[in-house]
Amino acid sequence: MRVHLVDGTYELYRAHFAPRPGHHAPGGWDAKATVGVAASLLYLLADPQEAVTHIAVAFDNPIRSFRNDLWPGYKSDEGVPPELHAQFGPVEDAVRALGITVWSMKEYEADDALATGARLFRDQVAQIRILTPDKDLGQCIVGDRVVQVDRRQRRVTDEAEFRDRRGFAPLGMPDFLALTGDAADGFPGLRGFGEKSAGLLVGAYERLENIPHRASEWRVKLRGSLTLADTLARNFEAALLFRHLATLVDTVPLSPELEDVCWQGVPQAEFQAWCKALGADALKDLPRKWRP
Repeated sequence: MRVHLVDGTYELYRAHFAPRPGHHAPGGWDAKATVGVAASLLYLLADPQEAVTHIAVAFDNPIRSFRNDLWPGYKSDEGVPPELHAQFGPVEDAVRALGITVWSMKEYEADDALATGARLFRDQVAQIRILTPDKDLGQCIVGDRVVQVDRRQRRVTDEAEFRDRRGFAPLGMPDFLALTGDAADGFPGLRGFGEKSAGLLVGAYERLENIPHRASEWRVKLRGSLTLADTLARNFEAALLFRHLATLVDTVPLSPELEDVCWQGVPQAEFQAWCKALGADALKDLPRKWRP
């Protein structure tokens, strides 16, 4: 048995910007992203290799979270296309119409819900599959028990592959992002640190606190190490803040019951009513498993 945890916000953005025909609901509003997410999840549910039995989809609604109070430049709803922003609520209704559990985040982020779900269920099932390409979810990977799945790239990352590619353990991802920054989340990291230098330092020392203040004491040789060491020393408090921003909360108040994410099929009447309301006739016969 496996649990599939899906980054719904990522799926919504991906569907909105996908090079596919637009779609307007009978009411005239842009429903391309909403219908696209529903179609994507239907294909996931029908995929025999994924064999979905337990699934939840997490959404940011709104995008703003507690992290915006910690860093003014953190990602927010600002700049979201209005036609996309208007679908934050409807897409959750679409996922519920598929019989899938929805985790709608307000104070926290969708990523926090995914991290919490991974912690809650990882000892109850054979594998947790976190479906998102977002780098920060890498911190949740544990052996081959919790893995990250990039559906678009068809890539599955377990701990061995993560360590081989990154050069450090999954738990070091917040420290890595503290140095490099995360443009998607809106914090800059420290000037001069790239993926190679940050990866080598986190691989060698694991935590920011363990990195010597003097480059001469570093056991890894980096180009420009004197400047990097000085930058880290002068901006250490900022680095700790960035690490805090990058550290996912895995204690979001979600139900710990595995049965609450059990998927028993698409509720036929509810889903067909949803298809009619959105003019999504092409989807109404796609479900492979129905329930009353």
